[in-house]
Amino acid sequence: MSLEHLILPENYRSSLSVRETEHAIKLIKDRFQMELAAELNLYRISAPLYLRPESGLNDDLNGVERPVSFDIREMGATVEIVHSLAKWKRVALKKYGFEPGEGIYTDMNAIRRDEDMDNLHSTYVDQWDWEMIITKEGRNLETLKSIVRGIYSAMKKTEKYLLSQYPRLRQNLPERIHFMTTQELEDRYPDLSPKEQEDAITRELGAVFLMQIGGVLKSGQKHDGRAPDYDDWSLNGDILLYYPVLDRAFEVSSMGIRVDAPTLKKQLALAGCQEREKLEFHQALLKGELPLTAGGGIGQSRLCMYLLGKAHIGEVQASVWPEEMLRVCHEHHIDLL
Repeated sequence: MSLEHLILPENYRSSLSVRETEHAIKLIKDRFQMELAAELNLYRISAPLYLRPESGLNDDLNGVERPVSFDIREMGATVEIVHSLAKWKRVALKKYGFEPGEGIYTDMNAIRRDEDMDNLHSTYVDQWDWEMIITKEGRNLETLKSIVRGIYSAMKKTEKYLLSQYPRLRQNLPERIHFMTTQELEDRYPDLSPKEQEDAITRELGAVFLMQIGGVLKSGQKHDGRAPDYDDWSLNGDILLYYPVLDRAFEVSSMGIRVDAPTLKKQLALAGCQEREKLEFHQALLKGELPLTAGGGIGQSRLCMYLLGKAHIGEVQASVWPEEMLRVCHEHHIDLL
């Protein structure tokens, strides 16, 4: 296990004790989901931890990550731990009878066994997964930007509340979020790698919604990978923040307007994944049986880490870490839960 990507901030000290941290985590989670639900008109629902692979409902992320699977004796079937609920939520919206302008959110817990563990990445993932129904006319950039501003507003209100409870914490969120496409970012920093581009633009602007992730850019490269069967690559993006503790870009959310039938066929062809058209979810979408939606995930531990000024996600999340990482972090006053 290599620690080459682990960042160890000089003279780091947590502003809160472990006990205070645990209390603050609950404050953040309770407050943010309340603010998010109010901003986007979302209702909380329950969600599965695992799904049957033949349903096609599991999120394929970048298409290379291996899901964790196990067999259920009573069913004589194998199931997969979710990567996220990007597709499942869309089916749930139809099943539960939601209408345009309404949506859902849920606690999503996942295991991503192929993650490279560092300050921001764990094999355990916890996020708020949300999804809302939109109209055909609403599948556009203005709808996407409006949703992003709503999420950012919920983050700002949560930060304000947290600072009222723990005044010794510092305010980090800029007043506004900027919008930029991956092509504009590449044009701006042509000599930098995609991650270096993100670092540079967030240092400059503070908070950025980076749009149009998944397609090939003029350079012939992709900024980052995206599964072809949930986000529309022309109407999606990530919320990126500059994080002074680590002096780098900090992703707190990935989201987008979801594929309709024509976009699904196009992106499956571009990704060479046409065989997925036979899966239950894809068949329902191609037949027009599912609502048009926008949705995404917002990292729970990520948001807590950012608002609490922590150096490592393990300071706000109980998980499993390599012994060497535990030792090195402790030596630098980064005590993982």
